[in-house]
Amino acid sequence: MNIRIPAFIGIIAWMAVSCADTKSPESAAELPLTGTWKLAYSKMIKNGDTTDTYPVKGQEMIKIFNGSHFAFFQHDVSKGSDSSTAIFGSGAGTYILSGNKYEEHLQYCSFRSWEDKHFTFTLTLQHDTLIQRGIEKIDSLNVNHEIIEAYIRLR
Repeated sequence: MNIRIPAFIGIIAWMAVSCADTKSPESAAELPLTGTWKLAYSKMIKNGDTTDTYPVKGQEMIKIFNGSHFAFFQHDVSKGSDSSTAIFGSGAGTYILSGNKYEEHLQYCSFRSWEDKHFTFTLTLQHDTLIQRGIEKIDSLNVNHEIIEAYIRLR
């Protein structure tokens, strides 16, 4: 009897630990990217200065992933009716995800000088929030900054 009780307690303890809801971020590979994500906030860090770049009043942005491609769309919610706030931007391309290393190849972009560029980011998933962080560097445009973007999965 004494041999079975410790084994039983060990199994119960293992089950409790295995089923516990941890609050630590998960690697990107543990949850699929496939689906639609809404931008919650973004920041740009340049020369040690951090600028909040989103949210922008009156704008929305989404990013969509399938197994090999991504696309993003940003627009004003007034549907262009206010010429001072009217905006539409989009981009798309391919990506490779390896663990939490996410590499984008931007093939199409409404900002045409960004087309055919590669960017490497780190992704972190925590519950329904995706954090994308990395360097955007394009020498020909004098672009060199870090971005941090947080997206919420849309159901």
